[in-house]
Amino acid sequence: MQVQHVGYKLRGFYRLADYALRWGMIATSAQRRVQILGFWQRHGLAATQEAFAISRRTLFAWRAKLRSEGGNVAALAPRSTAPKRRRKRQWPVALIAEIRRLRTEHPNLAKEKLHLLLQPFAARERLPCPSARTIGRLIADAPDKMRARPRTFGGTGKAKPVRSPRLRKPKHFTAKRPGHCVSLDTIELRAQSERRYVITCIDLHCHFAWAWATHSHASAAAEQFFRLIQAVLPFAIEAVLTDNGSEFQRHFARALANRLFTHWHTYPKTPKMNAHCERFNRTVQEEFIDYHYDALFEDDLTDFNLALLRWLSWYNLERPHFSLTRRVPGRKTPLLLSPVQFLHQNHQCNMYWPDTRR
Repeated sequence: MQVQHVGYKLRGFYRLADYALRWGMIATSAQRRVQILGFWQRHGLAATQEAFAISRRTLFAWRAKLRSEGGNVAALAPRSTAPKRRRKRQWPVALIAEIRRLRTEHPNLAKEKLHLLLQPFAARERLPCPSARTIGRLIADAPDKMRARPRTFGGTGKAKPVRSPRLRKPKHFTAKRPGHCVSLDTIELRAQSERRYVITCIDLHCHFAWAWATHSHASAAAEQFFRLIQAVLPFAIEAVLTDNGSEFQRHFARALANRLFTHWHTYPKTPKMNAHCERFNRTVQEEFIDYHYDALFEDDLTDFNLALLRWLSWYNLERPHFSLTRRVPGRKTPLLLSPVQFLHQNHQCNMYWPDTRR
């Protein structure tokens, strides 16, 4: 039995369904503002002000906002009225230090109990004593939450090392220039009882990418790969983004610290924080690895890496990317660029990539 979609051979059905979905998702307040603007257009300014008790200035502001967005009703949805510059809590340093001392001497003491223990200190030092709720907010403001954790022991009785807090990529981060942030990831492939690993790297701004196959999943292999991309990338690296895999610990992390690179980690089970590298993993697997699977599982990976090098040369020099575009006068659609073309046109990159195929 042949199964067809609901809108099969119905011209404009999906466009109409998309319009209905957009209208259903628009806030009710935005729809009401559109109705008020329509009433203004039909009955005039005086009748609209009398019927809805809205000032002339507000009506003109709504109309201008709607026109600037090309008639998109969602532009009239009310935005947040929170102040852009918010007040910050300013309490004496000695008072915060005493809260930390109490939380260290008596681990993880509650804010209500801290309030009672803090009153004698504040009276002795002639300082204002914060309420229990304010103490809780002061604790939340601290980077470590003033929390002490006991040492844990493994099955052999040895104490487990205390893991230092990891840096996370700033919220709403956008790479402004080549090398501002480079993300790395690993593809694991299996065949019977053997495993191979392809370490990948991509720049978040110009999407210049690199990859390398290896037998090992150790951090020393990732460190060797990072030295390789430092020599290959036509720009300097400022920050590195990885997940929490073991290959990006120990030797790899030590190499980044010695060279004073910023090392950001993604949150556990959050691959969307490293979306650019995850998308490149799919591209290199679908366009190259799947067609060279036999060479990947040979004892010597030289042939596979040489073929991968030729594909990467085409990927960075010639392959057009939908995310890298340039507007051309007289052309409706933008021109698609490769990473090296994007670098050359937007950042005056005069360091041409050497031809390694000879």
